Amino acid sequence: MTFVQLIDCRANRFEEMGRLMDRWVEQTGGKRTATHAVVGKDRSDTAHVVEIVEFPSYEEAMRNSQLPETDRIFRETVALCDGMPTFTDLDVVRDAQLNTDSARRFFEVLTTGDALSSMTGLAEEHYHDHDPANEQDVIGLDHFRRDVDMWRGGFDFSFRIEDRIAQGDRVCTRWSWEGTRKGDFLGIPATGKKVSMTGTTVFRFGGSGKIVEGWRQYDRLGLTVQLGAVEPTET
Repeated sequence: MTFVQLIDCRANRFEEMGRLMDRWVEQTGGKRTATHAVVGKDRSDTAHVVEIVEFPSYEEAMRNSQLPETDRIFRETVALCDGMPTFTDLDVVRDAQLNTDSARRFFEVLTTGDALSSMTGLAEEHYHDHDPANEQDVIGLDHFRRDVDMWRGGFDFSFRIEDRIAQGDRVCTRWSWEGTRKGDFLGIPATGKKVSMTGTTVFRFGGSGKIVEGWRQYDRLGLTVQLGAVEPTET
């Protein structure tokens, strides 16, 4: 079970505490068991500092605390505080990765044939889409919906998610796509044939929790070869 430790203290020498954290990260590389650390200042009381450190488990946290580097940095940190820090030990019982879930639902809306109006709850109206197949970026959720309608008109398709990685305000999804030709697409008549491709999409999320920008890379050339629009190259 993931374990989180909250370290609560009062300190006015915040920059020095930041340098101590940098030194601890450098000195414990390859040895520490902490996976994530966040330091925050109280907006209404800038001397109130909270550090949040995440570990794979309580046992790993205890191993981390026994590192000589951790003990030394902790004693130096206490010297910067007005009094002894307090500790709150938490077993994580729910960890909702909200941006990741929104990215998953975005692909579900594309795939299931739901009304594209539901994208309003997932992406901002000024959503900016980067697609290497388009001469100009698509800006605005309505324009993006029209782009999706073009794909829906040409194919019955589905995505299979291969990998998904979230960091900061970005979520990266590596996917496989399969479609059956059912209508004209880019001026190419329907054939009923099955086609496939692979690709990657990176979404950037805004402060509202909605997607504000997306970058797509996919095997467009391989798709056009399968559609018969381009002759396959000889190897």
